Amino acid sequence: MAILVDKNSKVIVQGITGGAGRFHTERMLKYGTRIVAGTSPGKGGEKVFGLPVYDTVEECVKNHQADTSVIFLPAQFVLEACVEAIYAGIKLVVVIPEHIPIFDMMQIRKEALKHNALVIGGNTAGIITPGEANLGIMPDIAFSPGRIGTVSRSGSLTYYVADALTRTGYGETTCIGLGGDPVLGTTFDEILWLFEKDEKTKAIVLVGEIGGVYEEKAKETINKMKKPVIAMVGGLFAPPGKRMGHAGAIVEGEMGTAQSKLKALEEGGAYIARTFLDIPEILKKLGI
Repeated sequence: MAILVDKNSKVIVQGITGGAGRFHTERMLKYGTRIVAGTSPGKGGEKVFGLPVYDTVEECVKNHQADTSVIFLPAQFVLEACVEAIYAGIKLVVVIPEHIPIFDMMQIRKEALKHNALVIGGNTAGIITPGEANLGIMPDIAFSPGRIGTVSRSGSLTYYVADALTRTGYGETTCIGLGGDPVLGTTFDEILWLFEKDEKTKAIVLVGEIGGVYEEKAKETINKMKKPVIAMVGGLFAPPGKRMGHAGAIVEGEMGTAQSKLKALEEGGAYIARTFLDIPEILKKLGI
């Protein structure tokens, strides 16, 4: 099993005729992702790698029963694209672009909750269920099918964690990049519960970073879970007031520090990993 995406997911690419959309569509297809169509307003009727291009998401849903979308569009168009997808009946939207305006993301999350849809991102590397589907920009070489679920704010940290799990024989069920923008469409809490319900996932690795309170908020959820959660937070030595890579990775005062996040996660019952190599060692001690 997997969460959110698998070999049966019917995926569309919004922005398929653009440079990034075209490039990553080819990568996703080569991996085996079931992409059924793409959209690019004004270019309906064209084809990209043999896939039909439509003007609207509604046409993709009507003609191909699409249920998942990956967005490769400039940040200023993401709100319109997300809402269009949600209104058309898409249940999972993966937002790759970064620096989505905060108010736009708040509106997107509101619409997603109202229509029982899930939005991953913005500023996400995407989602991969190894061996089945790769949505976004994840480098598939780091991933292998297995029994550990991962959820992370950072794309690069997702790759390193997966590499550690792959090299030690654990592999992954599904790996999800929540995204690095200040306001996200989906939280750790929501993803943790999905992993909790997944029979194949035996443990979860949560990877946080400085800034925001998404990790601290996950404390209560972890405390209620039966499956073990291993937590790691990047940015232990990040200077306050300086943005570190992602738009959301900035510490203001005492809130959002790596130390405060690790403390909260440990209080919630998570097993703390200081390095990537600690993760397989903890799993081994847990008998997984």
